[in-house]
Amino acid sequence: MIDQFQSIGRDLFVAGLISSHGGNMSVRMGDRILITRRGSMLGRLEERDIIDIGLDENDANVTLASTEIVVHRAIYQSTAALAIVHTHPPYAIAQSLVRDEIVPIDSEGSYLLHKVPVVSAELTAGSVEVAGLLPQWLKEYDLVMLRGHGPFAIGHLLEEAYQLTSVFETTCKILTIAEGTGRAVKEYRKGSERYESW
Repeated sequence: MIDQFQSIGRDLFVAGLISSHGGNMSVRMGDRILITRRGSMLGRLEERDIIDIGLDENDANVTLASTEIVVHRAIYQSTAALAIVHTHPPYAIAQSLVRDEIVPIDSEGSYLLHKVPVVSAELTAGSVEVAGLLPQWLKEYDLVMLRGHGPFAIGHLLEEAYQLTSVFETTCKILTIAEGTGRAVKEYRKGSERYESW
């Protein structure tokens, strides 16, 4: 399992989806969670950076776990997720500041994401507010964007959640570049009107 955390963490950093000490990841294993350590560098994870903690109850490791532990727990308790990736990708964050939903215009983003809701919270990092808000959205979507902060992606594996995160940031980059041309986007996809009502 440490190999998976290390490889995905390194990929997240190399792809520019997190800053040096940003983001967090976790995996559910029955009634336990493996989650990255508070303040760890995802691009350089060591075995000591993966914290084993209860799904429902705190233990001695709670002070070591990511500050987002309350959010990860809430997601696992309310959805079928077995892995969570949370990042701070710049293009996605920029788009979240001007949109209430992000509808991809590129082919890959359209196929994998369809539409991504943007939700707001006054306290964005590791708050009870976010823990109460995100699970309801993640029952319908595999990735939800927290305005100004970053996406939470779920999957059965860390790689699946990472793929969605990577595609989402690419989608937001394409949106930003297309908007920068000042030209109207030409529709090319059959049935694209369905993405708006997903």
